[in-house]
Amino acid sequence: MSAIGVERFDMLRGEAFNRHVHSVHQLAWARTGVLTVDVTNRYWVLPTTLGLWIPAGTWHATAALRNTVMQSAYVEPDGCALDWAEPTVVAVSPLAAQLIEFLAGDPDQTARGHAEALLLSDLRPASQATIALPLPTDRRARDVADQLLADPTDQRSLDELARAVGSSARTLLRVFSSETGLTFNQWRVHARLQAAVGQLAQGEPVSRVARLVGYATPSAFVAAFRRVTGHTPASYFGRPPQPVPTFPAAYDSGQDGG
Repeated sequence: MSAIGVERFDMLRGEAFNRHVHSVHQLAWARTGVLTVDVTNRYWVLPTTLGLWIPAGTWHATAALRNTVMQSAYVEPDGCALDWAEPTVVAVSPLAAQLIEFLAGDPDQTARGHAEALLLSDLRPASQATIALPLPTDRRARDVADQLLADPTDQRSLDELARAVGSSARTLLRVFSSETGLTFNQWRVHARLQAAVGQLAQGEPVSRVARLVGYATPSAFVAAFRRVTGHTPASYFGRPPQPVPTFPAAYDSGQDGG
């Protein structure tokens, strides 16, 4: 009996799976495109080099920022070697991408068992600083957050945003700090960088991405990106994993891994 199942979802831009929960662990990953995952009060943007481990019983929603192929692995909790109790961003190496593709086929049980064990042993928390975006639960602060996520170029001041949601700047400052762990200005920067990740993953030039997420100059954008992630935009992404026509001989069951 297999412990890992793989399902493929061809998602159009903006297509989403609304809030739901699984009885098994999920590795949410986009083979192509860009995936977003919203877990109650946190929000991630995932290019093809990153996946999100979602523990069983965790309510979440997924969506595609671009036309995306989501190829998720679903892992039975019993006997799983990974014990991450919280959603965890993991690096998806070229090997892991090949293993997921292989398991999506119909290998025999011996080959499947080897591949499942190798996939779980290859998954590691992402080494690069990921841009997880905590979301406030206060209604007024969440309205502001939703507006800024919808339009990262929004240049309204905190006072203007507060008036728009029937609050005060002082209240919003307190709520963002207490509910997200970030100051409002820090949160706004993270939101803009989250939006930028999806654009950068599609190969858009830094100069255009900077403008699309509300920065006046590319240098200001690059400085903010490096400050948050420890990387320049150019070095943040590894080479996207590529499909391979055959599986390494040690695990080849004689069937097509595609």
